Amino acid sequence: MANPSTLPISDHSGGSPPQQPVSTPAFRTFLSRLSGSIRQSLSQRRPWLELVDRSAISRPDSLADAYSRIRRNIPYFKVNYVTIVSLVLALSLLSHPLSLLVLLCLFGAWIFLYLFRQSDQPLVVLGRTFSDREMLAVLVISTIVVVFLTSVGSLLTTALMIGFGIVCLHGAFRAPEDLFLDEQEPANIGLLSFLSGAATSAAVAAASAPASARV
Repeated sequence: MANPSTLPISDHSGGSPPQQPVSTPAFRTFLSRLSGSIRQSLSQRRPWLELVDRSAISRPDSLADAYSRIRRNIPYFKVNYVTIVSLVLALSLLSHPLSLLVLLCLFGAWIFLYLFRQSDQPLVVLGRTFSDREMLAVLVISTIVVVFLTSVGSLLTTALMIGFGIVCLHGAFRAPEDLFLDEQEPANIGLLSFLSGAATSAAVAAASAPASARV
């Protein structure tokens, strides 16, 4: 009786492991730094009950008084204000799933096609190999098109304007007489400074990781 035929099985144990298209350690470092920056920022948040204290709400005497209140309230409630603007932006995107999907695809393209792609893994599309410079140009042009030439840009602009409007309205009507900054916090740190600092931290984390992966 003939023995059944044996299927050939290739042994890959001695070969090199499959390379991942994304630098996993660099991506984990970026997420770790980003989460750490967010936790550190949220630790500076003021109590929400203090933010909505009705006894401290009063009409400003003039436009100059309203402007002065806004300048004093923004450094004190900067983390709360950023949270409010972020919530408005998130709700706007959730109410428009297509725009949210487009932004997620654009963000994923930056992550997986450029920022954390292995340097020894060239991007090949339809038989053509794209260099890092060419890929960067494509992503920049795609970002400009999505943000400025589609409804996504108007949605983001509207959401940000609504969020900043809420911040300015609260800052103008919230009497800041009972607010005192901590001694460690400089008085001239405002909402834009806080946002630029957070953006800088995220940019440094994103730039250092791919740089080390591409050396």
